[in-house]
Amino acid sequence: MKEKIKEIRTKVLLTQEEFAKEIGVAFATVQSWENRNVEPSFKCKRKIKEFCEKHNIEY
Repeated sequence: MKEKIKEIRTKVLLTQEEFAKEIGVAFATVQSWENRNVEPSFKCKRKIKEFCEKHNIEY
């Protein structure tokens, strides 16, 4: 999942901090998803999916 989150974020040219603000989580949360193999919660996965739908990105 960590590669997918980074791929989603970079497709819209956002930093980890900007992406975190977009989906309503802390910067450290996005950082841990991408760098430490921490799996997003179900609620966060839903926010990421909504972000993808908004920006026409495959989830």
